[in-house]
Amino acid sequence: MAYKPKAEEIKGLRELTDAPMMDCRKALVEAEGDVARARQLLLERGAAQAEKKAERAANEGVVASYIHAGGKIGVLVEVNSETDFVARNPKFGELARDVAMHIAAMSPRYLDRAGIPAEEVARVRAELRAEVPANKPPDIAEKIVEGKLNKWYEETVLLDQPFVKDDEMTVADRINAAVGALGENIRIRRFAKFALGEE
Repeated sequence: MAYKPKAEEIKGLRELTDAPMMDCRKALVEAEGDVARARQLLLERGAAQAEKKAERAANEGVVASYIHAGGKIGVLVEVNSETDFVARNPKFGELARDVAMHIAAMSPRYLDRAGIPAEEVARVRAELRAEVPANKPPDIAEKIVEGKLNKWYEETVLLDQPFVKDDEMTVADRINAAVGALGENIRIRRFAKFALGEE
């Protein structure tokens, strides 16, 4: 007999992912009740939807702010959507605030990998290569460098960072989940973090 999810299971998955109820039900049926697998399915579908919508113009949106530590840290972030209708949706506002809070907590230096100057990547790659023992074969050494470089991306690139409110997903996954839930292209355009006394 086919698995039929209970209403509370669907509601729980929806609260976890912000995905539409029918999508949550379908994912639970497909995953035969395995919530972790259903969540993964929803993330994958959100990423696929985001990829399809990526070429669509996202010129509406909001500038969200987050102030922390008694006014000693502040963040501004511009999050864009395709329409003003979605930009006014409470879930979109929550996403923008979550991203601003994440930036305050995790201090990314770059929005995405494309925004990193080539000379910076070359410098980091050279430093990482120098850390690899000289006796390692070149192909193994290169794998080690790539692994460490990916770790560096996770620490410095906003979209690659584990999301501060749920470290099982990246910030990019959180954006993709919102695309799946709201049905529009959503992107972070820019951000700035200010900390009292820092340049």
